[in-house]
Amino acid sequence: MHIKVGTANGGCIHIKLTILLIVLSLLVLSGCHRHHRSAPSAKPQSSIVKRQLDADGNYYVRKGDTLYAIAFSYGLDPMEVAKQNGISSPYTIYPDQKLNLKTPAANASNRDASSGVKISGAKTPGQVTTKTIAKPAATTRTVPEPVKTSPPPEVASTTVKPTPDRPPVSSNVDPNSWKWPTNGRVIRGFVAGDPARNGLDIAGKEGQEISASSAGQVVYSGNGLIGYGELIIIKHSEKMLSAYAHNRVRLVKEGDQVWAGQKIAEMGRNSSNEQLLHFEIRALGKPTNPLNYLPKK
Repeated sequence: MHIKVGTANGGCIHIKLTILLIVLSLLVLSGCHRHHRSAPSAKPQSSIVKRQLDADGNYYVRKGDTLYAIAFSYGLDPMEVAKQNGISSPYTIYPDQKLNLKTPAANASNRDASSGVKISGAKTPGQVTTKTIAKPAATTRTVPEPVKTSPPPEVASTTVKPTPDRPPVSSNVDPNSWKWPTNGRVIRGFVAGDPARNGLDIAGKEGQEISASSAGQVVYSGNGLIGYGELIIIKHSEKMLSAYAHNRVRLVKEGDQVWAGQKIAEMGRNSSNEQLLHFEIRALGKPTNPLNYLPKK
């Protein structure tokens, strides 16, 4: 089928209807095209801002805070903070509770974060509970139920039962080995004393797998720490923690037991829109160079 279109010189142009239909279809498709966007980030939890403490070194707990997150934010050993403030397992804290974060003189023989010496006489806790719950009422009233901080929709439980291939996680023994948490080139390394360089920035592609560097228990999974985005913190022993920041998706929640190499998240972007993982290892709460623990590439 053809359409005849008259011209000034009496000629005519034959245009195939099929060509017109193809052109129109392309225009319609072009107008309907939309760029795919990742699901918007969940509403941030109450932010744990490293604010100035009072003259006595006190911090007042807010809803959404956890003992591990507060200690991480101030570069402190969570077990020392708990001991100093008379908080026992399961390490529950309350809104408006006063925590003294002024660190006492460390015992060099037991508190040397740079050494591989295990803490002597360390007490093995049970299941670690780190969620903030509502402040208890007077003794004449019923103690309120815990106030749970709902995780983003994508967070899913991956609690693992021990199997012959996945031994139970020890909470009082330092890891014997560590794995790289993701593939990629280290674009920024650790610099002692520089808060912006507390770990490694490992470049990669958004969505690529992030895995646990060693076996342990998830003690924080959220987005409440300023500068870390979607963050996961894993406790490996009474001494050692690892942290995984700027994730696109978190796949574990607080209380989950994970094994070395288990996928716990997907890589995201930092505030500069770089596709990377920020990875830290902390000993007694202090940032330490992850390259001292990770295998050489």
